[in-house]
Amino acid sequence: MTDQLSADDWLTQGLKVLATRGFTALKAEPLAKAMGVSRGSFYWHFADVAAFHAALLKKWREIAAEQTITGVEASAGDQPAIAVLLRRAFTVRLTLERAVRSWAGSDPAARQAVQAIDRRRLGYVESLLSAEGLMPAIAHARAQVLYWAFLGHALSDRPLPAQQLDTVIDELIRIALYKP
Repeated sequence: MTDQLSADDWLTQGLKVLATRGFTALKAEPLAKAMGVSRGSFYWHFADVAAFHAALLKKWREIAAEQTITGVEASAGDQPAIAVLLRRAFTVRLTLERAVRSWAGSDPAARQAVQAIDRRRLGYVESLLSAEGLMPAIAHARAQVLYWAFLGHALSDRPLPAQQLDTVIDELIRIALYKP
């Protein structure tokens, strides 16, 4: 790589490092070395490591919520958007999700980012359930249950076999869309 890296190049590398090595590896010198550039390239784009961390959390929020929502909305078609969302949420790799949540355990800014994304995701799921005709209180409760299921899945270190995971996702969709 050259010294002509963009801020986005640094953030992309930072997300990879966060997912594979954890938040303690998010430092200018080791990142620069891994990218084959000087630290000057890092400091050209970020005032300090704290500014880099803030930009990294912002980028994660964009990927983990807004891009997901845009993708769901674009591909829902005839099927309920909640079904599309659940299938995506339970079948993608979640190493970055685990890494950010681990970081949030010791860093107030990361904790605020996680809390913000939790609120955004919950609100979106609730809106999808409301759009399916569920009463507000039921949509709210089911959104919370579905989100807790997602978090349990995200933080689990024991993935289910594909067929069993498909059965679980089908059941979650059935529960989400059930109208009493």
